Amino acid sequence: MRYRTLGATGIEVSTHCLGAMMFGAVGNPDHDDCIRIIHAALDRGINFVDTADMYSAGESEEIVGKALKDRRDDVVLATKVHFPLTEGRNRSGNSRRWITRAVDDSLRRLGTDWIDLYQVHRPDHTTDIEETLWVLSDLVSAGKIRAFGCSAFPAEDIVEAYHVSGDRGYGRFRTNQPPYSMLARGIERSVLPTCRRLGMGVLTYSPLAFGFLSGKIRRNGSLDGSARAALAPARFDPALPANAAKYDAVEQLVEVADGIGTTLPELALAFVTSHPAVTSVISGPRTMEQLEGLVTAADLTLDDKTLDRIDEIVAPGTDTYQVDGVWQPQSLTNLTQRRRLVSDR
Repeated sequence: MRYRTLGATGIEVSTHCLGAMMFGAVGNPDHDDCIRIIHAALDRGINFVDTADMYSAGESEEIVGKALKDRRDDVVLATKVHFPLTEGRNRSGNSRRWITRAVDDSLRRLGTDWIDLYQVHRPDHTTDIEETLWVLSDLVSAGKIRAFGCSAFPAEDIVEAYHVSGDRGYGRFRTNQPPYSMLARGIERSVLPTCRRLGMGVLTYSPLAFGFLSGKIRRNGSLDGSARAALAPARFDPALPANAAKYDAVEQLVEVADGIGTTLPELALAFVTSHPAVTSVISGPRTMEQLEGLVTAADLTLDDKTLDRIDEIVAPGTDTYQVDGVWQPQSLTNLTQRRRLVSDR
């Protein structure tokens, strides 16, 4: 296992991060099995674990907390805040009011006194970024968190937060967690260069492109037991024109993997860690078998010839699909922000 420094935090983390999204009701409901997977990851050199309060409505954090009970000091623990866990007003977002409550709830579920990396899960344009940075800085001073970062923030929001931190004397976002894969390379245009320029650590998610790079989904229509495909078959229907580019790329990437004697998911993970801005890649195994594939990929390094071939298949800076369907900026979702009112035309 290789290790890199997480931005300017001084914290060394493994280049492969264990994602806990699949631990709990959404993925693997067997707590004992999940704990075995976490322990196996730690035994193989992974020292970085990422979860979120929203994963299985807090159950993922509870599982991680039980697994780390006697190994907390050896692990860099990251979690996230933003999404609601229950219905009701003021129970989500990036306000001081919500973050102050949510961090205590996460600490309780995780069974720890501190969180190494506390991340804002998505932007919240109803809350002034100054308020978010203010409360996060206070949490560092209180010893509840060691550092804080953001997730899926566009470059312009990252830059705004950087300048507000400097102007107001608050702590900075030390990391960003964007989606990144061989099929989703849009962040290469501005997000990754911005993070690198500002000295931020980058831990990427969805390296297997929501299952398309798992090796289980092929153009011939066989889904080979893919859990994701079973949950959302339309997303993987080869008859749909929107999926054509993905299937075209997958078939060519399989040939690249075969040509260097590796598997498609191992190629996908090695590709992400080859970018100079990326610190660590998050993989969320549901089974011990999936964990073994993650660990195997940690030793794979791609040469320039292989990376050049990947560039030919999916051009740098391009996405073959809508990367983040969970969150969209208000500039797209709010009609009043992209259309003049009839009375104003």
